[in-house]
Amino acid sequence: MSDWINTLLFGIYPYICLSVFLVGNVIRFDREQYSWRSQSSQLLRRRQFMWGSNLFHIGILIIFFGHAGGLLTPLWVFESLGISHTAKQMMAIVIGGSAGLACFAGLVMLLHRRLFDARIRKNSSFGDIAVLALLLMQLVLGLGSIFVSLNHLDGSEMVALMNWAQHIVTFRPGAAGFVAEVSPIFRVHLVLGLTIVLIFPFTRLVHILSAPIWYLGRRGYQVVRAR
Repeated sequence: MSDWINTLLFGIYPYICLSVFLVGNVIRFDREQYSWRSQSSQLLRRRQFMWGSNLFHIGILIIFFGHAGGLLTPLWVFESLGISHTAKQMMAIVIGGSAGLACFAGLVMLLHRRLFDARIRKNSSFGDIAVLALLLMQLVLGLGSIFVSLNHLDGSEMVALMNWAQHIVTFRPGAAGFVAEVSPIFRVHLVLGLTIVLIFPFTRLVHILSAPIWYLGRRGYQVVRAR
């Protein structure tokens, strides 16, 4: 990959995606709050939905926090805890692989409902199906990268990805150089992941940002109808 394409994709494109993500979500929340929802199809047909939804959400949460923690935690933290690059790599493979398989099964179920249930298909937009398809593609790439990681148990590719992510979020120059030589599957995985961040504000994914986690600590019952 030529230097200028590598710089464009991994040095400039990340900031374009993050800027659109931040500004787009603020504008959408301010101007289109009625569209800020998950657009769930559960009421149309509950069968198959619960299995698919639970597997998908559990898997995607583990993957998200695993990626965030693994990529953004400074190397010295792992070194101070006595966790070697090989051990960290194996943890990522086992935990990430297990979560990825669960997420894959859930996504396939959800996408199957959207495509092959006539009632749900009629009530689904192009964006609903496209988002699930993009997530499935990203997940397949992630699972495929496991086989590459098994051939790099020294953690060299992992360290390169960590350095790239940490340089991006801290606005340090030279981030693109860290991923110039990593396996193509990782580079495609990064670009598709950034693209999902780019389109995030324009999809149903925005509901993630307002997940009612505080419900778990809510006291008493919710009043639905006054007597």
